[in-house]
Amino acid sequence: MPFETFIGLRYTASRKSGGNRFISFISLISMLGLALGVAALIVVLSVMNGFQKELRTRILGVASHAQITGSEGELEDWPAALADVSRHPRVLAASPFVQQQAMLSHLGQVKGAVIRGVLPDEEERVADFARHMKAGALHDLRPGEFGLILGAELAWALRAVPGDRVTLIAPQGVVTPAAVLPRMKQFTVVGIFEVGMFEYDAGLALVHLSDAQRLYQMEERVSGLRLKLDDLFAAPRVTQELADLLGRALRVSDWTKNHANFFRAVQIEKNMMFLILLLIVAVAAFNIVSTLVMTVQDKRADIAILRTLGASPASVMAIFVVQGTLIGIIGLALGVAGGVALALNVETVVPFLERLFNVQFLAKDVYYISDLPSDLHWSDVWIIVATSFALTVLATLYPSWRASRMNPAEALRYE
Repeated sequence: MPFETFIGLRYTASRKSGGNRFISFISLISMLGLALGVAALIVVLSVMNGFQKELRTRILGVASHAQITGSEGELEDWPAALADVSRHPRVLAASPFVQQQAMLSHLGQVKGAVIRGVLPDEEERVADFARHMKAGALHDLRPGEFGLILGAELAWALRAVPGDRVTLIAPQGVVTPAAVLPRMKQFTVVGIFEVGMFEYDAGLALVHLSDAQRLYQMEERVSGLRLKLDDLFAAPRVTQELADLLGRALRVSDWTKNHANFFRAVQIEKNMMFLILLLIVAVAAFNIVSTLVMTVQDKRADIAILRTLGASPASVMAIFVVQGTLIGIIGLALGVAGGVALALNVETVVPFLERLFNVQFLAKDVYYISDLPSDLHWSDVWIIVATSFALTVLATLYPSWRASRMNPAEALRYE
């Protein structure tokens, strides 16, 4: 072991009385502060990852990984397009859909909504409506029966429950000698879903594909195809490959484009939280500066003796760099262990704290996500460790440099 490392370890582990005991106490506080900052960073980023994953899951439970639509909003030869995209190895399922605007009326309440015509069997393979149904099921939509499944907020606004008949007013009108009359049709509410995203719960209604085609006079045409991929994060690359494969006047989009602003905002918020919480780590790391400054003052005689025995300024500097780095490594190890343990058990710890203090952090009547999710990414942990370690080493440089510049004769004058 190099003597610089040996002496640095001795200084860190020293437990002498007097001023040295106080320095050891300050070293302990620096370790605990660094551990607390690192643990907080890991837990907060894991919770934000959990929220991001939960929201993504809820969005993709209704939306699709990718979507193919006609250039003018209609896809005529959709069976051929369906056969083409189904041959792609990354496409797990595809489903045709009709999507149009409408007004829904019930008990004097009128609300605008997006009407989506689907094939229940195919839609179940693309989206995950089953886990979001509060009443009824997607298979209750049968051709010719004009059934309707409403989002929970939309149903509440219309005061509609399963079994009620809701009037659907299509924007296309019927031309008569007297005037242009809106096309209207009564639908029976057969189900209600709640995704937890207001955009869908308050503005989406599902009908059978054939009923939507009849209502909007689309004959056999559809609005497009909804796709499910084997890897949702590969959607941008797969959609580009599908666009090249189809080679028609079709528009191919994916979930990252359709919800780009939302996910970009979440990512920016995560980055800003990382920078803000990194200040806690920085404060704890720079506490090491005060620890080393006091250690240098306490070891002036030792430094002078080492210099007179032939130790170079670089060796003296290395001694205190080793001491400060060791403090940082111990703090990092404690912080990573505590942060990872807490991040992996947030779903257990938070309910325990809620019961212990009789509080609820995320009230169900206020937040759509009432449980605190956590998704630990080891890449985030390594970034935190690397950044914190760099700050720790940086904090050791100035006190160590001052120690290396000490004049032995001046240090021993009053010894």
